[in-house]
Amino acid sequence: MTAPAADRGRPCLLVDLPPMPYTEALALQHRLVAGRIDGRLDSDVVLMLEHAPVFTLGRRGGLEDLIVPRDRLTKAGIVVAAAERGGLITYHGPGQLVVYPILDLKTLGIGVRELVTALEQIMIDTAADFGIVADRDARNRGVWVGEKKLGSIGLAVRHGVSFHGLALNVDLDLTPFSWIHPCGLAGVAMTSLAAQGGIGVSMNTARRRLARHFASVLGCPLTLTALDTLKDLKTGP
Repeated sequence: MTAPAADRGRPCLLVDLPPMPYTEALALQHRLVAGRIDGRLDSDVVLMLEHAPVFTLGRRGGLEDLIVPRDRLTKAGIVVAAAERGGLITYHGPGQLVVYPILDLKTLGIGVRELVTALEQIMIDTAADFGIVADRDARNRGVWVGEKKLGSIGLAVRHGVSFHGLALNVDLDLTPFSWIHPCGLAGVAMTSLAAQGGIGVSMNTARRRLARHFASVLGCPLTLTALDTLKDLKTGP
């Protein structure tokens, strides 16, 4: 997928963040989405980060797909948090690259379905950089390597502005995924770039490669920006 010709070259701000608790990242998304909607923020923003261990529940819930006792999560230091995104339960943790695109879809000239397809392509292209062949699967949106799921997508849209986004498993402990039916899919195993024998896998490299493919697939050059510059929400190209 390529971006509409009219929107090629449209700038987008990339904020490369340190590991962050899920609730803190969610509050940041809400602030940026509100600024994008009311015009205080006049550029799209892409947040790139890792999360502390957390199970998140989508709009359709998913707690019924937790298949271990809650006290096991407590002992493992994993919290459970609700999210407005689509989908059901999933896991986020260190070693998983999470990308939250705060995009004005009308200005970008695409709909939600096209954005999901684009995010899948970005992960497919990123995996290919590490010598891994990933693809789509009719069972569930996201990207797969054979029968195993490599990356997930869950989006929300508020007044035409997207948030939440994608999670690509780079090099993480996959054990917590075995405590749930990921995305509500019983019997599905998760995998990672490292588990698939990716060449030269590291989080820093995955961040750089994914950012490059994001800019290419969606046609919006990324400008690396410090979070502090967004505090007053008066940013621009």
